[in-house]
Amino acid sequence: MKTLLKILTIFIAIGAIAGAVMMWMDPSGVSWGGGPMLDMLRAKMPWPDVFFKDFIPSGFVLLAVNGVPQILAAIILFKKHPLAYWVCLVCGIVLMLWIALEWYVWGFVALSNVFFILGLVETLVAWYGFKNV
Repeated sequence: MKTLLKILTIFIAIGAIAGAVMMWMDPSGVSWGGGPMLDMLRAKMPWPDVFFKDFIPSGFVLLAVNGVPQILAAIILFKKHPLAYWVCLVCGIVLMLWIALEWYVWGFVALSNVFFILGLVETLVAWYGFKNV
């Protein structure tokens, strides 16, 4: 089970880092098809003139909420820390909540659906591992 969690945490962390870098490289979202997504964010989220002028703040939030915690989860899994399953459980739940917010803003998008499933698998495997330690 820990091997699966290690793979999941690393994969999710890489996805979050790649997403953040993509947002920083083209904050308008035009080159990666995010232009209309930015308009939807502005329409549905609070303080659009402060946080959603472009994707730069979103990139930092993505990295802080999903990238860094998943990296830390992977590290403590490799170090066999006793709280590793709890951290992975929380990371999986946070990822699913993040995707639920994306569904609210953009509707069901294939990549979001994949990451929701990854978060669900991470949560279930962590719960199973925690219960069977």
